[in-house]
Amino acid sequence: MKIASNRICDIERFAYAELEGIYPQEEIRGFLRLLFEEYLGWDLTTWLLSKQKTINQSDLLKINFAIKDLKRHRPIQHILGKANFRGMSLAVNENVLIPRPETEGIVELAKDKCRSPKRILDLCTGSGCIALALAKFFPDAEITAVDISEKALGVARQNAWNQGVGIKFMQADILSDDLAELPLFDLIVSNPPYVREQEKADMQPNVLDYEPHLALFVPDNDPLLFYRRIVQIARKHLVPNGLLIVEINENLGEETAAIISTNGFEISLHNDFKGKTRFVVGKNS
Repeated sequence: MKIASNRICDIERFAYAELEGIYPQEEIRGFLRLLFEEYLGWDLTTWLLSKQKTINQSDLLKINFAIKDLKRHRPIQHILGKANFRGMSLAVNENVLIPRPETEGIVELAKDKCRSPKRILDLCTGSGCIALALAKFFPDAEITAVDISEKALGVARQNAWNQGVGIKFMQADILSDDLAELPLFDLIVSNPPYVREQEKADMQPNVLDYEPHLALFVPDNDPLLFYRRIVQIARKHLVPNGLLIVEINENLGEETAAIISTNGFEISLHNDFKGKTRFVVGKNS
C-alpha cells in the first residue's frame, strides 16, 4: 500500500490504514503529531488547519519510511533519534533504554528528600537521563555516572554535551568490579535491570526487539542480584544519613525493600504516577 498523494489528509489515512490493529487510534494520532512536528516543524494547530495542504517529496518519503518502521514495531523514539525526559530532549538508540516517564519519580524523590548533595552517583546510567536531570536540579553537585556498556556511555556523553552538563562517566560492571576508587556520596541512585525472563511474554515487540536486553532482564532464579550489589556499594560509599534511591520491579517491592533494610538502611516504598510500587528510598544509618 502506498500513500495516495502528498496531501496531509491522505498521509493520515495511510497511517491509520497501515497501523490499525497494531496501535490504538489515539497512539497513531500521537505518532502523526510527532512526525509532523519533527519533519515539517508544525505544531498541533498548524496540523489541524492544514489537512488539504501538500508537502514536498522528501518529507513525504521520511514520513512514509517512519510509518513503515512503526509497522515493524520500531519505537518512535528510535525513528526520531530522541526521547523526552523531564523537559530534556535526549538522544536514544538501540544501545540504551528509552527513558520512561515512571523513572522521573527517582528525580522527584531526590528533590523532595535530599538537600544540596555535594556528590551524586548514578549506577546503570544508560542514556544518562537520571544523572542529567539531577545535574539540572543540583547544579553544584559533582555527579558520577556508571554503566557496563561503553556504547551506552557514548550516548550518555552525547546527551551531557547537548545539555551543557558536566558529568564524570565511568565504564564498569557493578556486579564484578569493586569500584574501590569511588569517593563517598551524599546520594546514590539507580534504575538497574529488574525484568525477570519469565516476564518477557508480557512485553511488547517494540521493547523486546529494539531495546538492549542487557539493560532490561535478570535471571528468574536471581532477580534481585543488582540490588544486593547496589546496597553493598551504598554501604561503602554513602555518607552517614546519605540516601539510596532505586527503581524496582513492581512485583518484587517487599523483597527488594527487605534486601536494603537488612543492610542497615531505614527504608520506605513509593509508588509511581500509575500507583504501582516503583521505588525504594533507603537512608544510611
